[in-house]
Amino acid sequence: MKVAVAESLQKSHSYPKYRKIVSDLLLLGKVTGNEQSVELIHYTQLNEVRMNRLDKKMVISEENIQKLLQIKKQYLWLVISEGWCGDAGQILPILNKMAAITPHIELKIVFRDENEGLMNLFLTNGSRSIPKLIVLDKDAKKTCGNWGPRPKGATHLITSYKRQYGKIDDTAKTELQLWYLHDKGHSTQDEIVALMAHVESKCE
Repeated sequence: MKVAVAESLQKSHSYPKYRKIVSDLLLLGKVTGNEQSVELIHYTQLNEVRMNRLDKKMVISEENIQKLLQIKKQYLWLVISEGWCGDAGQILPILNKMAAITPHIELKIVFRDENEGLMNLFLTNGSRSIPKLIVLDKDAKKTCGNWGPRPKGATHLITSYKRQYGKIDDTAKTELQLWYLHDKGHSTQDEIVALMAHVESKCE
């Protein structure tokens, strides 16, 4: 695992650099990842709008700010993502704002298809679902925990929809984005703050 983490960290990007890579590719009519399609270009364009909005308007709650400021150890948040991923578009801006609150967290992002070794270590029910947040001890590069690909409420929505209709279609994707809109990032914040509290107490 340490080898895969180390290799991925060498190919990791800050949040602004990640955004620039995605945007620059869009200008060329391309998207991140191995697959190229009109559909993925459309999803990436939607993400650009969402992320710009969240960067400006999304707020970390005062309670979660105080909890983040209590973190004592040094961590790397390594996130596996792609520019077209709808969940990543909703979650990455939140992670960026949370990491900016405390000097004890540094956010780095890698592209899934460029980091298969790392992705295969953090599958969700056997699938390469993203985004995936990996919490690392910054000095030892030891994995202390992980989270993703989406908050519990959003996961329940998608699981229930698939059970009822047998597939995830455009209607499901629309319902998921509405869930994120109504949730305003609170579930993601709360779950990650809880994860960090657990990591602080367990990761030695």
